[in-house]
Amino acid sequence: MLTPLTSITIYTRYIPEMVEFYDRHFGYTAFQRPGDRIIELRPPGSGTAIRLHPAAKSQKMGQALVKLNFDVDDVAAFARAAKKRGLEFGPLHDGMGYVFANAKDPSGNSISISGRAPAVAQSAEFNVPYAPGL
Repeated sequence: MLTPLTSITIYTRYIPEMVEFYDRHFGYTAFQRPGDRIIELRPPGSGTAIRLHPAAKSQKMGQALVKLNFDVDDVAAFARAAKKRGLEFGPLHDGMGYVFANAKDPSGNSISISGRAPAVAQSAEFNVPYAPGL
């Protein structure tokens, strides 16, 4: 049985800052069951939830090899609007048929805004099956 990715857990020492960051910049809403250590950030509409978990003292912030990608129709416009809200993305990069830009969240995790999903929907070039060794 195939199942889609439904959530990503981020270990952090900055729970309130992370809640505010993902709410302000990406429209996520925070939920927490009474007595639970995990805060679940749910996206507007459909999409992948982000679960915030308190980090242990031994965990280093921003050291995981993970990037959270947020697909948007207009990367440049989103980056301009985010800058007005206090989030500055780096330069726009050419991803061979789409544009993306990177930033960091309050815990040092890499985040990206990307036009890849809209490009995939519009071009068969992205639908070439993977063939190892080619």
